[in-house]
Amino acid sequence: MEIQSKEEYYHQISKSEELGHIVVFPNGYSVYKSGKIATWNAGNCCGEAKKANIDDLGFVKVILGHLTEKMNIDKKRIYSTGMSNGAMMSYQIACSMANQFSGITAVAGTDNTVDCKPSKPISIFHIHAKNDDKVLFYGGAGSSFTDRTLITDFVSVPKTVSKWVQLNGCHPTPKIVLQNKDVTCEEYHECKEGVTVKLCVTEDGGHSWPGGKKPSLLLGGESPTKAIIANDVMWDFFKSHPNQ
Repeated sequence: MEIQSKEEYYHQISKSEELGHIVVFPNGYSVYKSGKIATWNAGNCCGEAKKANIDDLGFVKVILGHLTEKMNIDKKRIYSTGMSNGAMMSYQIACSMANQFSGITAVAGTDNTVDCKPSKPISIFHIHAKNDDKVLFYGGAGSSFTDRTLITDFVSVPKTVSKWVQLNGCHPTPKIVLQNKDVTCEEYHECKEGVTVKLCVTEDGGHSWPGGKKPSLLLGGESPTKAIIANDVMWDFFKSHPNQ
């Protein structure tokens, strides 16, 4: 939360002010009083949250209940997004809370859920760099992780996308919607209830948020790609996919 909510890194606050939506930055489970180095229990990952079997889905439900009670929330336009372990938690939400969320965007983190039985179709947008050195594109964890307790044998991007194409009942052949030397984006259509599965793959950028700035905690490796701006493509996707 501390990193994701910093404007200088991810620019999500300015994006929310530009578009007029509410953005919330919950913190995962941490063994430290400061709340730093927090993780989410996203099934087979990650860290202390997984070890302690933290009920993060229950936590999300409480947050959602509080927000809908205190604020004017359009219940047909509630979305989840995250990077790395946060992206994995978004997949956990898609699996278990599809009735309350309209879609997710996962950046640099694949679907590592243990039990996934979504109650209804849900739109999925995945963004990943081919040269991600932590959550490897074709599966597994990169050697650049300094804390091996935070990782698992991550599911690959192709397997993750294929899973959701099948779960959403989409046509198995995607349509390319953007392609150049730096990025390829494709969409799977004819899914149940009008949802979409979308994948954008950048040639570089490593383990980072496209269009953002890499936090000092994650320094090393590739700088974020400028081929796409994650905030822009993510919210374009969300705006066109309300809950049915």
